[in-house]
Amino acid sequence: MRREEEAEIDRLPIDLLAHILCLINCFKDLAQASGVCRKWKQAVKQSLARRERLSFAGWKMDDESTTRLVLYAYNLKELDIPRSRWGCQITDIGLYQISSAKCVSNLTSISLWGMTGITDKGVVQLISRTTSLQHLNIGGTFITDDSLFAIADSCPNLKTIVLWSCRHVTGSGLLILVNKCQKLKSIDVWGTRVPLDCFIGLLAISPALQIKPKELQLNIERVSMVPV
Repeated sequence: MRREEEAEIDRLPIDLLAHILCLINCFKDLAQASGVCRKWKQAVKQSLARRERLSFAGWKMDDESTTRLVLYAYNLKELDIPRSRWGCQITDIGLYQISSAKCVSNLTSISLWGMTGITDKGVVQLISRTTSLQHLNIGGTFITDDSLFAIADSCPNLKTIVLWSCRHVTGSGLLILVNKCQKLKSIDVWGTRVPLDCFIGLLAISPALQIKPKELQLNIERVSMVPV
């Protein structure tokens, strides 16, 4: 019976097998499936190539494992690499490696939330190739204006950006960002050390810009209404 069952599954077309594997979100299970045989390994690669979104939320990932999966995901549009409670070990090395993936130029959304192991060097390298980027969450990191300058130069289609608790960015970086990213609709600056006057300047450049948190936007409006 065992031989007959194995023969039956061997007849399963690789495209159908890849479609089934697309439904699996557990990377550990995919790794085990990849080790079954050559056919299953190829099916895992095909399933990754079909995915438009990869999220590593809740997984303990390192540079090597993350890069390996992203490199196979040719059609990827959304990449989510947030900090997990187990500790994500993504560094600038990983961002450099990911930047060489074929999918990077087509990414529309990237989240690097809470990645304290990355710096401007890795971010600039990755961002320089994300010309289709529309949504970026880089909150909780130690980036500086250097990253904002790179985003301003490389991401003309940017619509939203989260800079939550990015305490090393300044008003200069924000002004350049809003000036160059003319499609920008929303910016989250909670926990930054940028003075209120700077945000008034941002709204002068882009009156429709939503500045979060809402309390900050209300404070800006109150100050703007005070007669000089």
